[in-house]
Amino acid sequence: MPAMAQTDFMVARRTVLSGMLGIAAARRAPAGPERFAAAADAARKLNQLHCLVIAQDGATVFAESFRGPQPDRPVNVKSVSKTLVASVTGAAIDRGVVPGIGATLGDVAPGLIPPDADPRVAGLTLEDLVTMRAGLARTSGPNYGAWVASPNWVAYALRQPFVADPGAAMLYSTGSYHVLGAALAEASGQNLLAMSRDWIGEPLGIDIPPWTRDPQGFFLGGNEMALSPLALLRFGEMVRQHGNWRGTQVLSSDWVQESLRPRTRSPYSGLAYGYGWFLGRGDRTTLALARGYGGQVVALAPARRLTVVITSDPTRPARSAGYFGDLMALLTEKILPAARS
Repeated sequence: MPAMAQTDFMVARRTVLSGMLGIAAARRAPAGPERFAAAADAARKLNQLHCLVIAQDGATVFAESFRGPQPDRPVNVKSVSKTLVASVTGAAIDRGVVPGIGATLGDVAPGLIPPDADPRVAGLTLEDLVTMRAGLARTSGPNYGAWVASPNWVAYALRQPFVADPGAAMLYSTGSYHVLGAALAEASGQNLLAMSRDWIGEPLGIDIPPWTRDPQGFFLGGNEMALSPLALLRFGEMVRQHGNWRGTQVLSSDWVQESLRPRTRSPYSGLAYGYGWFLGRGDRTTLALARGYGGQVVALAPARRLTVVITSDPTRPARSAGYFGDLMALLTEKILPAARS
């Protein structure tokens, strides 16, 4: 375990064992752990919820696993992976690995395009992929199984018929993010794991273990990554602080600003979507959400100087009318009001 992550866990363990739920830095912050006691009680009652971590003003004020692994242990974050891959995209642009978000697949990674694909595929931009507005038929939901059973995941995704114009409607599709990750790998000469570790993990001092690869060796873009709740907290805090982590600019502030600007809207949740972040409001403030199947959440409330991480049972669904609705209520009715200045 990296030394910084180990320190975070030792702090979290002391809070759980002592019942104080705070750390030294939190004593300097206006929001003490006792302010989140009602939120913690509500979280404990959600039997699908595994771990809750809350930071305000840069201090961890609550970190507890109610069930499941401890806060320092990597867990499957499901589609929170998409938000991480979006950040890798921003890091690639910051470094000049790709010329910009408007770069096309034909420019960046023409070798990925199957010869029998629709000619419009070459004109898909990185922005089309990161916002899931490629227009290609989805490879998520009921189509996911056939996609990952195929012999070439990238080619399969790019051979799908166009069901919308590129850049138009959001069509939630892990295939779009997988193509994006593969394109970044082709452009950089590094695989997605190496990019994630070098550009995100190392400056944050967090571990990013290997995860699923496709038959061609590309790491799955947009699903199945594993990070600990404490690692996710660092990631969220870095984004909340305009890409900066303890004096290191991990992502440019311009990329973070553009990531949190609405580009499209989810037809399922109704939330707006930027570059890997769902965007909405709660308790009269703006929210940015990384969201994964089963109830994996990283929530940012910049005006409240707040980052919240929730991990949950990854084998059970979390629909808007069910458990995800419960999590939104926990955020907007318990956590956000407690975080008011």
